[in-house]
Amino acid sequence: MQDYDISRDLKKIYQADKKLLEQTQVPIMTVSASFQEDLKGLHHQKEEDKSTDIVLSRAHYSMALGVAVQAWGEKIDPKKAWLVDSTNYVSNQAFRSVALTHEVGKIIARWPILKTLKDIVDKFGRSKMPILDNVTPPTLYLGSSIKKTILSMHIVTGNILAAEGKKVMQMITDPHVRSDYLDNAHLSNMRFLVFDEATKLAFFDLAQQIGKNIPENQIKDKVVVTGPPIDPRIVACNENKKAWTKDRPLKICLTTGGLGTNKSEIKSILEQLLPVLKQQASDQKTDLVTTQLIFYAGTHLDHKEMAVQIAEKNKLAYRVISPKDPAKFSLNARIKTKTEEDHQSRFSIIYHPQIVDANELLIQKAFPSTDLFISKPSGDMAYDAVASGSALLTLKEWGEWEHNVRRVFEKSGTAQVANVDHIVEQLVKITSNNEVTFETDKLNSTNRPIPSIKAESQKPWLTQAMNNAKNLDPIFYRGAKNILKAVRENN
Repeated sequence: MQDYDISRDLKKIYQADKKLLEQTQVPIMTVSASFQEDLKGLHHQKEEDKSTDIVLSRAHYSMALGVAVQAWGEKIDPKKAWLVDSTNYVSNQAFRSVALTHEVGKIIARWPILKTLKDIVDKFGRSKMPILDNVTPPTLYLGSSIKKTILSMHIVTGNILAAEGKKVMQMITDPHVRSDYLDNAHLSNMRFLVFDEATKLAFFDLAQQIGKNIPENQIKDKVVVTGPPIDPRIVACNENKKAWTKDRPLKICLTTGGLGTNKSEIKSILEQLLPVLKQQASDQKTDLVTTQLIFYAGTHLDHKEMAVQIAEKNKLAYRVISPKDPAKFSLNARIKTKTEEDHQSRFSIIYHPQIVDANELLIQKAFPSTDLFISKPSGDMAYDAVASGSALLTLKEWGEWEHNVRRVFEKSGTAQVANVDHIVEQLVKITSNNEVTFETDKLNSTNRPIPSIKAESQKPWLTQAMNNAKNLDPIFYRGAKNILKAVRENN
């Protein structure tokens, strides 16, 4: 084992994770966050629930977890699948660089003017970020004796392991292909999983553009279209969720991202919407239908405090949902699959300093009952929201790939861009009946014109969008199953 400067307890878990990866049917590796306290609980050690995780990306955690949960079924069974994040095992010295990357990311996420800097970094590829050097030693150690195909949920782990000759199935975690995905695409031991056919075509188009030569005998099987990796507990929400109607409250979930993105937009929305909720709480008539709001602040204390401050300024009662260790993950323990509706309060805030628990609260408290998500169009939250049967209003994109995500859901009739400066007016509009319009270009057996599908346009946009969310291409809901099938067949 590497001579790493990490605690004795963590070294034991490090070795245990390595062994479990070697023994499991589906080894899953990613780079997303440092969640060492929840690791302790997972391995039956005492964990501390108040320390704050370093979170680089919710997506690369939640997607990896979603596939693992699909493999596990009712309980966490390491024989079926095992998930490890290399970020947990960087040395104490290297951890400073990870923490710096995290802090820089949070600052950029909160100051739009600095977004230009991030775009410059993205242009040169995420593989150039300092974290690559930090996670390379633990990734090499963890993967050194794995014989089965490794499912990589971050391109950093995939490139490291493929270069070492390991069999890798690399998930491309957005409907967008960056050049760093192609670094090792010529290797016969590396294959790719994508959300849709358009992304598969984009993969080969980019390879041609940058002069990446993929051997002819690999092209047929190089890229597999699987659909997005969504937690099956989220997909299950779609089955029981009914499209919104005016005889019940409108349930909204407003969310930030892993780095605390879109803070200024979220602040503007809360400043407009909470006064209306206060009016409704005081039995005053409003143009907006009765509304209940959950704000997912994730692991970000500043977001939670901002929301509390705005609520208190408006004298609106609120509830912070932050129970102790809501995930309760441990080896061979049952997974909480029964979700709970938690839109009982007019305004609630989901917050937990640790990503494993924050993500579980989102799954347990928001997805089952939310009619409308307001979120940036990310590869995780946007797909999760719509797959759960909800409609989506999109905040400003964090990267060029999110423009692709937004277009996917606009095309499916489940999303539109949030009018952040006039959010209440937009909510009134999308919950109001449209004028009835009919097309009569079809004839029935009596030769009388019959209305086409556009007769549905009399329904509020929100209702139509939620109905559309139930009728997407089946691949939207089956991604995790298809991913596992592809990985197993690659062995």
